Amino acid sequence: MAKRELSVSEKKTIKSMFIRSHLTFISFNMTKMEANGFTISMAPAIESIYGDDKEAKEQAYIRHQNFFNTHAVAFSLIVGLAYALEREHKENNLPIETIESVKASLMGPTAGVFDSIFFNCLRVIAAGIAIGLMSAGNPLGIPIFIFFYGICQSIMKYYMLKYGYIYGTNFIEAVFNSGLIGSLTKAASSLGLIMVGAMTATSINVPVNCTISLNGAEVVLADVLNSIFPGFLSIVLLFAVMKLIRKGIRPIYIIFGIFGMSLLLALLGIF
Repeated sequence: MAKRELSVSEKKTIKSMFIRSHLTFISFNMTKMEANGFTISMAPAIESIYGDDKEAKEQAYIRHQNFFNTHAVAFSLIVGLAYALEREHKENNLPIETIESVKASLMGPTAGVFDSIFFNCLRVIAAGIAIGLMSAGNPLGIPIFIFFYGICQSIMKYYMLKYGYIYGTNFIEAVFNSGLIGSLTKAASSLGLIMVGAMTATSINVPVNCTISLNGAEVVLADVLNSIFPGFLSIVLLFAVMKLIRKGIRPIYIIFGIFGMSLLLALLGIF
């Protein structure tokens, strides 16, 4: 796999692009989504490659304003690839259509892969650790979540951008053909589901205090339900919320609904 040796100016350009890549969602809109963030991230590369050629720079800015959307870390990888492709276009007359084709073809697959790794796995694990610590009164939960989910993503963004440029399109081809991404995605998805189940069991609590009188004996409803299926009401609440979300109910309405219902049931002595 061909590797590009970085010059001093290229290293400077990559650092500038890395800083700008944190503006992925700047001016995000439903028409172009991350196009503005992509163009801003590509600006140092475009200025470096095309120099005083105003027409070439203008065309480059325009083509990177096309619709674009993927995960924030994969975003940096594709920015690095686009940098390499723009240089190939300048130096070896690479067709402009190739640049757009590579961007368009990678949006979907990389979004799925990186969403599974970061949204469904790393975020859930970091949140599980943080929530556990915070529930015990340990304030370290906040910086731990920020480090594992925020700072780790930022570090990954730098290396993805750098190696996306160094290896060009060969990087993507080698990684996907190796089968590593597929295995990693499946493992991350499975681990994410396990963590979601663990968080449901430990973090969702339906404190039913209702008692039923049977032949003069007081039976606590929560104890009966837990003896049949531990955490039964928590699971019912989870799936009820999921069903409401799938029906298009906004999460903020669900939150206020749960809050209001909890107050009402507490006043009635059920909670």
